[in-house]
Amino acid sequence: MSGEPAGQVAGIEARLKDIRTRFAKLGRRTVKLMEVCGTHTMSIARSGLRELLPEGLELISGPGCPVCVTPTGYVDAAIELARRPEVIITTFGDMVRVPGRSTTLERIKGEGADVRIVYSPMKSLEIAAETPERTVVFLGVGFETTAPATATLVKTAAELETENFVMLGAHKLIPPALRAICSDDELAVDGFLLPGHVSVVIGAEPYGFVADEFNRPCVITGFEPEDVLEAAAMLLEQMLAGKAEVQNQYRRVVHAEGNPTARERTREVYEVSTACWRGLGEVPQSGLEVRTRYAKWEAKRRFEIEIRTEEPETGCRCGDVLRGKAHPRECPLFGSRCTPATAVGPCMVSSEGACAASYRYEQI
Repeated sequence: MSGEPAGQVAGIEARLKDIRTRFAKLGRRTVKLMEVCGTHTMSIARSGLRELLPEGLELISGPGCPVCVTPTGYVDAAIELARRPEVIITTFGDMVRVPGRSTTLERIKGEGADVRIVYSPMKSLEIAAETPERTVVFLGVGFETTAPATATLVKTAAELETENFVMLGAHKLIPPALRAICSDDELAVDGFLLPGHVSVVIGAEPYGFVADEFNRPCVITGFEPEDVLEAAAMLLEQMLAGKAEVQNQYRRVVHAEGNPTARERTREVYEVSTACWRGLGEVPQSGLEVRTRYAKWEAKRRFEIEIRTEEPETGCRCGDVLRGKAHPRECPLFGSRCTPATAVGPCMVSSEGACAASYRYEQI
């Protein structure tokens, strides 16, 4: 922490003191707090927070990386489409290196496939307009945070009657994943650091069941090290008081009602569906499917693609990492067969992946 400004270091030390005091008062040997946001995962690893916490207080990663929880079958479908000479794939950068069963988008791009990294979904429509003889397929991967933007993309394509554009969607919703985690008795998570970016869109209310039904305290959390530590102290305080509720540490950005406009745009284009998550399997009400009136701009329907849900056997424990059941370094492939340069699983590929964070900042 020597590189941090003096004021920030003092704030971190004060939060750590609060945590140590509350954890000691709690009188428990172990407490597991799960963060369900890839940006939190990177912040925690980069700042070395795990090593600063008292022994027995664990911060574990959950399914907070959208690229990581996207199943291999989706990647295979994208690769299948990319091999077609009439198709241009547009995608955010992390997806190109995620392994399918036999290759990656990055490798087949090197073999001649037209795979283009974009920084805005709307760029896909520009490319479609420039190449009317080919079909542009945008890979729509993300959580509630990016769903409004891709909904706008599909709606705009419909309004412009863009015939040579479709989206291969894989959007997922965080609250149903939390239900799946809370329902797994093996995990025994004591509290949750809730994602800041997702909460900007959905607000606080959708998490209420975690506290009410499962008696787990929750705190919506910012991304600075001091934010994370303050949220951990707030979770311990709830546990000391014998209560469970949803609190908002990230009040400077997240409002209770979220962003109604963004949610309405999402509802206009998408409907809720069952989705397959790497590590969690089929999770009811956790996905977003394009509504029937926009089906013309959905790649699975246009190309009649079936996305496989079973995962190949590779020895990779990415699924266990995403469930909070294993630390990245407990995977036998970590740091040997699986590195950022030779990734076996997406948790080592993504800039928000727990394995990539541990390899870069926590490797022993």
